[in-house]
Amino acid sequence: MYYIVFGILYAFSLLPMWILYGFSDFAYFLLYRVFKYRMEVVMGNLEHSLPEKTLEERKKIAAKFYRNFTDNWIETIKLLSISKRSMNKKITGNYEVFNELFKRGKAVQLNLGHFFNWEIMTLHCGISQPYPFLTVYLPQSSKVSDRLLKYIRGRWGNPLISSYDIAREIIPWRKKQYLLALGADQSPLYSSQAYWLYFLNRPTGFVKGPEKFARGQNIPVVMMTTTKSKRGHYHYEYFLLCDDVKSLPDGELMRLYVRHIEKNIRLQPELYLWSHKRWKREWYKGLEPQWVDDAAMPTS
Repeated sequence: MYYIVFGILYAFSLLPMWILYGFSDFAYFLLYRVFKYRMEVVMGNLEHSLPEKTLEERKKIAAKFYRNFTDNWIETIKLLSISKRSMNKKITGNYEVFNELFKRGKAVQLNLGHFFNWEIMTLHCGISQPYPFLTVYLPQSSKVSDRLLKYIRGRWGNPLISSYDIAREIIPWRKKQYLLALGADQSPLYSSQAYWLYFLNRPTGFVKGPEKFARGQNIPVVMMTTTKSKRGHYHYEYFLLCDDVKSLPDGELMRLYVRHIEKNIRLQPELYLWSHKRWKREWYKGLEPQWVDDAAMPTS
């Protein structure tokens, strides 16, 4: 079944982008206009996160989000066959921070957020800087989807690490220089084992793993600002978030990360994954020891 699905999608990916975007337009019409896919979640997230926007402004952001959402998956299919040359014509970034850290003999951690198109970012960053790009992936329940995901993320040599077994699979790399990319805006499995701070006007739990890993390995942490100039054209502006994580108080790295994610969201809100049920974990009394924000914690 994998080879059948792969063959169909690969052939589909060979079509010119203007045709592929036609399919994206049709998918956008179905999801946004007909089925209204997760519309309540999207509009609710926008209302809580961007209260300064009018209802009409939020509707416009939502419409652009759905366009980016369908483009994201069409562009990801294109990654099955895209050449490095074609990618470099549309995708840009500044990679000087990685070059400098590599010269210093450092390994590095890249903290990511769910901005479109994260799959393009993974492939492009993997070929644009000197490190082996360790790509963390979430194993899929479908074996076909899982193999497709691993093919796309690893087709240019990026080593793959399962999110379920990072501690073991990172062992061979501990004494080497590597770039490990981690999605740090995931919702935590357990509220009591998370960092808590304000994120887009609401108390929000964040997984501790990314900060703990950087602190344990004593490696610098890099972030980026994602922007999109036009359809299919992305720019990734990388910068050093912290050079010495161990010098920071517990939770401070996460606070710095969250503040930048908010800044990037407000720059182009339609690029963030608003359909995700990010706030399914709620703050409750008893989580006070997990509060790491510099703002006062909620009273209830």
